[in-house]
Amino acid sequence: MVKLVLIRHGESVWNKLNEFTGWVDVPLTSKGIKESKRAGSLLLKNKLHFDIVFTSELIRAEETLIYVLDSMKITQIPVFYSENKKDFKWEKHLENKNELPIYKHDDLNERYYGDLQGMDKDYARKRFGVEQVQIWRRSYNVKPPHGESLKDTMDRAVPYFKNKILKKLKNGKNVLIVAHGNSLRGITKHLENISNKDIPNYEIATGVPTVYDLDKNLKIKSKRILK
Repeated sequence: MVKLVLIRHGESVWNKLNEFTGWVDVPLTSKGIKESKRAGSLLLKNKLHFDIVFTSELIRAEETLIYVLDSMKITQIPVFYSENKKDFKWEKHLENKNELPIYKHDDLNERYYGDLQGMDKDYARKRFGVEQVQIWRRSYNVKPPHGESLKDTMDRAVPYFKNKILKKLKNGKNVLIVAHGNSLRGITKHLENISNKDIPNYEIATGVPTVYDLDKNLKIKSKRILK
């Protein structure tokens, strides 16, 4: 069996301020750093290791990943590759066993919140109404003004997962994905075949690893949430 681990980034500065973040590039809080370190310690305790890592182009996910790997006490050298900017002739370089390849792509970015980005969530509720904000935040296919719905986020994250990540899992590689609440909700919806009706209620906590054991056909044999 191969292992797939999903981690939502640790608490960010705008998580703490209760603001819509989306694609705005904000760093972790001290709590977020602690969450990330703890996630790495849990992975170490459970004797998990990874052959390849995927993350977004946003700093809060990348910071989380660095703290996770540091707490795991990995001996490989982490090497970041931005798939948005590179020609992949360098791929043969990944055969170096002393390196841990880390792919970055904005298809794994958080949902783009459009006009809501940077807005305090309580202010948004007062301005637009509690029910409307809840629909924008948790519905499957309703977009906030000039932003993305969860379906839109899935429409980029899931094809990336199928085209890039599943290929590695099929080749027997253990994979870690460090990304965001909505991009990971999209991947989880696909993995677990969660309905459009039920996905609005599916929550992913910051800095908490979800571990999937997958068989040779990439069917889920077990799922664990490490706490």
